[in-house]
Amino acid sequence: MASSSSLLSPVVGYKGSLSDQIQETLALTRRLFIQLRRRPSTLIAGILQPLIWLILFGALFTNAPDIFLPGGMEYGRFLGAGVIVFTAFSGALNAGLPVMFDREFGFLNRLLVAPLCSRNSIVFASIIYITALSLLQSLAIMATAFVLGYGWPGLTGLLIVLVTLLLLVFAVTALSLGLAFALPGHIELIAVIFVANLPLLFASTALAPISYMPAWLGWLAAINPLTFAIEPIRAAYAGPLDLHLVLLHAPYGDVSGYGCLSVLIGLTIGLFLMIRPLLNRKLA
Repeated sequence: MASSSSLLSPVVGYKGSLSDQIQETLALTRRLFIQLRRRPSTLIAGILQPLIWLILFGALFTNAPDIFLPGGMEYGRFLGAGVIVFTAFSGALNAGLPVMFDREFGFLNRLLVAPLCSRNSIVFASIIYITALSLLQSLAIMATAFVLGYGWPGLTGLLIVLVTLLLLVFAVTALSLGLAFALPGHIELIAVIFVANLPLLFASTALAPISYMPAWLGWLAAINPLTFAIEPIRAAYAGPLDLHLVLLHAPYGDVSGYGCLSVLIGLTIGLFLMIRPLLNRKLA
């Protein structure tokens, strides 16, 4: 009789082609979308909540003094960028929940003993799923803002919006997946999400410019990753965008559009490098 190690060796050593790995990732992604189709309340709430923010907050500050915003910008247009970024951030921060539930219900263990081409497909599926949801929610917000008369970015501006959102979603998704493997259960992960969401929103330029904030809050907003995503998108709505121009007047100095994107790129790479050892250990 063959030994147990010889029986397991074809599974452990199995390496499929690139097409097999893509097929595997798409299959796991499809599973997540099937779950969403069966329980669409998550998507509906994820679209309705930011739309309510946009409509109600936009109306609340309609009569704000002209000096409140730079360049006399309409508050609804100012707020739109913040709502888009915060929605993408919230969705990406929830990326670890499906993985956490798979851990708790035992499905992840089944995947880990299955003859997968690459266990990285579990991570890639989550990234694709969350990215698609975030872009769908963002497009819904942008369409609503357009209907409300807050404008629409041009072709170049739309590309900047897309690149900025992708960088933010990738970075926060990496963080959320790392937490999903590091924390003991979904209660702890939900607690982290609740604690992080609103403070990061209010300590950014989503609702007000830095010039309107007290000094200590201005410093927090100037180092908040959400701010570096909000300002390029806000500039894309303001008209033709030159990334060489200063978009953020921070207490430590001026930051250009390229500077904002560079921070997001560095954050994305840094978070993926940070969670890579954890993922390698948990998915080994």
